[in-house]
Amino acid sequence: MSDHEPEYPTEKSVSYTTREPYFTLGNPHLGAGNTWIVFHGIGQLARFFLRNFNHLDLTRNYVLAPQAPSLYYTSDTYDRVGASWLTRENTQGHMENLLAYLDVMAAEEGLKDCNNLIAFGYSQGVSVLCRWVARRRITCRRIVLYAGRIPEELRPADFEHLPEGCRVELYHGDSDPMADKWGRKELADHARKVFGSRLEIINYRGGHELQRKWIREK
Repeated sequence: MSDHEPEYPTEKSVSYTTREPYFTLGNPHLGAGNTWIVFHGIGQLARFFLRNFNHLDLTRNYVLAPQAPSLYYTSDTYDRVGASWLTRENTQGHMENLLAYLDVMAAEEGLKDCNNLIAFGYSQGVSVLCRWVARRRITCRRIVLYAGRIPEELRPADFEHLPEGCRVELYHGDSDPMADKWGRKELADHARKVFGSRLEIINYRGGHELQRKWIREK
């Protein structure tokens, strides 16, 4: 038996500049129209996720879809690529990287000056949306949280900056296995604690799937 303690790796980090894409639908010069920022789910790509929004009137709606940076092949045939926003490994560090990316995108698109911003998150995109709105104090007219869960660390104070008229919609399917895994009561209780009276909970018929009929301008 060795008298030496086992050696553990030392973690270091570096900072560097990278380029990340994002995708859009519609005309950014809308006047009184809506600007959407939409966060896709795990295993998806932003440009394909945008297809779920092409039924909107694009003369009145401009849709931005950031792209999760961690790309991977989703099957052993290597014929389809998906992406992930975060994992449980170094979650906070990777979230800081995502915030830096979203900061630049928001500045490029003038989101801080947008009066009619709708933030939409699907599945894993819900957690990124919530952290972005909370940490960057993003002002939204409406927040749609679809088939995902609000991060446990978030509290009511994180969303005190939202305007009085901002409404938050939480959607879960009545046969969604992920909602069952997370605990439906726990999901609803935490959402009510965080968002209070501005929250509306909608239970739709279906599973862990995005139904376009729930993607509405109002």
